[in-house]
Amino acid sequence: MSNQYELDELNKKLLEIIQDDFPLTKEPFTEIGARVGLTAEETLACLTKLKEKGILRHFGASIDSRKLGFVTTLCALSVPEDKEEVIAQQIAKRPEVTHCYLRKHKFNIWFTLVAKDWPIVEKILEGIAQETGFSPRHFPAKKMFKLKAVFRLAKK
Repeated sequence: MSNQYELDELNKKLLEIIQDDFPLTKEPFTEIGARVGLTAEETLACLTKLKEKGILRHFGASIDSRKLGFVTTLCALSVPEDKEEVIAQQIAKRPEVTHCYLRKHKFNIWFTLVAKDWPIVEKILEGIAQETGFSPRHFPAKKMFKLKAVFRLAKK
């Protein structure tokens, strides 16, 4: 069974607009709708359906935590395969965790963590170790290379 969902051209256009050209106006959904031939209400209904289907995972601002003085780190944990799903879900529920993945690797759970400072990172990781019985390692970034990922979907 495939996780892939077939999108029509209208939804592809909507996703491209909100990724790369979201209007910062008083009525953004009216403007987006006008670009694709929909009302604001129809636009919101389409985006709501995409959110419900899991295609649109997040809709909101992405704040640069580093500019606010926060630190981020990539973390990894090695757990028995029969416990990985439960532990990954437990970790993913933490408000400081921005991404959490299962991997085919000795370290089979990887996650990113954002905190106010390094002592708080250590405290969070100690808490995860106490809760799960497994000690995560973390790998602070030496240098960040921020990429802008825009998925081109619509026919041009």
